[in-house]
Amino acid sequence: MVSKSDQVYLFTSSNSIGFRYNVSMRLFSDLKNAFQKHRPKFGALEILKYIGPGFLVTVGFIDPGNWASNVSAGSSYGYTLLWMVTFSTLMLIVLQHNAAHLGISTGLCLSEAATRYMKPWVSRSLLFSAVSASISTALAEILGAAIGLNLLFHLPVQLGTLLIFVFVLWMLYANTYRKLEKWIIAFVSIIGLSFFFELSLVHLDWAKALTSWMLPQIPTGSIPIVMSVLGAVVMPHNLFLHSEIIQSRQWNLEGGDVVQKKLKYEFIDTLASMLVGWAINSAMILMAAATFHQSSLAVNSLDQAQAMLRPLLGSAAAVVFGLALFFSGLSSSITAGMAGGSIFAGIFSEPYNIHDPHSRTGVLITFIGAVAIIFLIRDVFRGLIISQMFLSIQLPWTIFLQIAMTSSKKVMGENANTFRENIVLWAVAITVTFLNILLLLSFLH
Repeated sequence: MVSKSDQVYLFTSSNSIGFRYNVSMRLFSDLKNAFQKHRPKFGALEILKYIGPGFLVTVGFIDPGNWASNVSAGSSYGYTLLWMVTFSTLMLIVLQHNAAHLGISTGLCLSEAATRYMKPWVSRSLLFSAVSASISTALAEILGAAIGLNLLFHLPVQLGTLLIFVFVLWMLYANTYRKLEKWIIAFVSIIGLSFFFELSLVHLDWAKALTSWMLPQIPTGSIPIVMSVLGAVVMPHNLFLHSEIIQSRQWNLEGGDVVQKKLKYEFIDTLASMLVGWAINSAMILMAAATFHQSSLAVNSLDQAQAMLRPLLGSAAAVVFGLALFFSGLSSSITAGMAGGSIFAGIFSEPYNIHDPHSRTGVLITFIGAVAIIFLIRDVFRGLIISQMFLSIQLPWTIFLQIAMTSSKKVMGENANTFRENIVLWAVAITVTFLNILLLLSFLH
């Protein structure tokens, strides 16, 4: 029989054991939750959550305008100008990462930041010029896609323009950011696979290509092509677009540690997508060098390039070329519309939202303006030159605006550009501005 004192002992002991067990389990649970919350995750699946925004920007790096310059560079100078792709990609990584940095740190796109932190007359002057730049960009992109349809199905360019206009409007009105990211990644994949198919049909001098990627050379008479590639690779609408897409995820609301983590992931996204752009642009020059330059054929237009591919590499190569051009113009038209909507909404201190009247108005202004110009001008290619001239004038203002915003502690807080970052950014800005001034002068002459 258990005595009363023994019962008391057993009761208090069991309670003590139970209490210690409960405390231990609660402590273990708290530690487990804390570890799961704060442990670093750099696995592939975690990184994939942040892949997407950079690819929306990449299509502006492989748009029809770049095609024309790259094909001309490869056909006229062989592998020699491959270094332009490397150099331009490095400049693009610096500027696009900085634009994304603004969106992550502040939760504002470049247009919203300008509206909030600058005098109204200054911000509106800059932003309305940026909307005009988006129209100029959309003109070139829609026209490129229409030329692709013409090459594939012999559709008149103006009919193709209307079809592209309707399709890109539907894409923007019917899809969310995340769905558009997946569509664009699919389009970029088709473009990349198309050029790798073209390369599989030709013999390449890889040793010469490797040297040309790293060693800058400017052959006699190549200055206009060098300026067109290096000066036009950074586009104003892409800087606005990247800051808009990245801020839409509102990572800035999750705390300083989370922001720093997202900045690292964003850089991986930007770097990976820009390298894809580098590979596709390189493939364009390699293809032109191994076919046209090898046969001593200078190419000055995209329809001429496709026509010359048919006897050199066969009908399949010509069809794939037209298909890739179509998807290039289509995808870059979508992002040009998004950029126009984002810039216009930012004037009213609003983020891009296709269901919002200001965003819809911006998209419509961008596309209707571009389509109207295509129908009004008699010489389509002259219209392309004029659009590129306008971009050359507007781009420096967008770059300087971005650096002013990201350098300001009032705007960025502790995430403002460091002294070293500002040196790099200003070096890139001055280089791009100088090249665009030279490009503009070449157009005028």
